[in-house]
Amino acid sequence: MSNRRLLRSGLGMMLLFWVLLMGVGTWWLQGGLEDMFRPNAQLVNAAPDNEPVTLKRNRAGHFVAPGYINGEPVRFLLDTGATYVAIPASLAEELGLKSGRSAWFNTANGRVEGSLTEVEEIALGGIRLRNVKGSISPGMEGDTVLLGMSFLNHLAIEIRDGEMLLSPPTSKYIP
Repeated sequence: MSNRRLLRSGLGMMLLFWVLLMGVGTWWLQGGLEDMFRPNAQLVNAAPDNEPVTLKRNRAGHFVAPGYINGEPVRFLLDTGATYVAIPASLAEELGLKSGRSAWFNTANGRVEGSLTEVEEIALGGIRLRNVKGSISPGMEGDTVLLGMSFLNHLAIEIRDGEMLLSPPTSKYIP
């Protein structure tokens, strides 16, 4: 009799395992994993013009969101420690940004040389700014743009409960 109970218990546990595995697999395939790592992925399609933008922290604790530079899609990492909008050199070339004067920048990885530039238009959700100062950074890898204070200074920023609320500027706004 105890062998039967043990066998039923084992079968029940195996059935539970497979049901849970299928449930997690379905969740993963439906974007649950992406929501954890990219909680702001739908921002581009959802934000009306001149409205505040709310961003959620990703699993790494960063605020990452899709946006546009001069009408081209990019991925932003909001960085209040960056003076300028910092753009990897390879991406700046793809976007057709012109290098200005040479400059040195203090980064988390030390002092690096790059160049200044001016970005014609940056859009994040419904917030769009013109003529934003930026830097072209040859040492930056990947395709993520650091959205620094040359953009963020024009917004009202509020961070609470793992969310960042960005309110649109009163000047430089493009209707």
